[in-house]
Amino acid sequence: MSEQSGVVLLAATPIGNAGDASPRLREALASAEVVAAEDTRRLRDLARRLEVTVTGRVVSLYEHNEDARSAELLAAVEEGSTVLVVTDAGMPAVSDPGYRLVRHAIDAGARVSALPGPSAVLTALALSGLPTDRFAFEGFLPRKAGDRARALAGLAAEARTLVFFEAPHRLLETLGAMAGAFGADRPAAVARELTKTYEEVRRGTLGELAAWEDEVRGEICVVVGGAPPTVATVADHVDEVLALAADGLRLKDAAGEVATATGLRKNDLYAAALEARAAR
Repeated sequence: MSEQSGVVLLAATPIGNAGDASPRLREALASAEVVAAEDTRRLRDLARRLEVTVTGRVVSLYEHNEDARSAELLAAVEEGSTVLVVTDAGMPAVSDPGYRLVRHAIDAGARVSALPGPSAVLTALALSGLPTDRFAFEGFLPRKAGDRARALAGLAAEARTLVFFEAPHRLLETLGAMAGAFGADRPAAVARELTKTYEEVRRGTLGELAAWEDEVRGEICVVVGGAPPTVATVADHVDEVLALAADGLRLKDAAGEVATATGLRKNDLYAAALEARAAR
């Protein structure tokens, strides 16, 4: 890219309440030479609500045309244009179009920047009442029951708080599957219609939330507490001691290494390893 090149600008849009639009978003909508929108009709509706006139060229950018459209957009950047990327709500590239364009832009040496703003993921996490220091965003789970079950099984031991998106008509089925995979007593929260008139956050265990009886509508985030830490026992780690001893360590030294790693008592590990060795 030349020194006169423009920029790919990822802009977060309101997730519900248009009043959350930043002054920078309004300015960018009014001034960008190209606006790449997930849904051009929703873009024009947003501009109307913000009382902003979009003067640039508007093009669509969605899942099935993103790769093909990227070359055209990067050509505009090369010519010095600002290509503003917006999705229907929240930050582009986060479970929305934008990632492929960013990847192509980076590969081409184009400048990429972001205009931060509303995020359903962070809003739901903050309102959930669950730990926020470490979390993972998992997006939408697979629709097929078998694929979903395998995905949840792979997350069952995850210690971080988990955030998911889900469709209203699949929510109760998903909560039931989560209760089966993670345990019905795992704490969770369902946040829907965030920042909108009928915003609601329900908190409880997965078992309690899976019993939701009301009709569910709107945009939904599910936040699930991480797996509780497992309590180490001597029996769980005897084989580790014996394996280290088989590799050449003295049994006491092997017990000491495992004790340091697990917090268990060295003497207890040593005694259990002696007993296990004698029984084999």
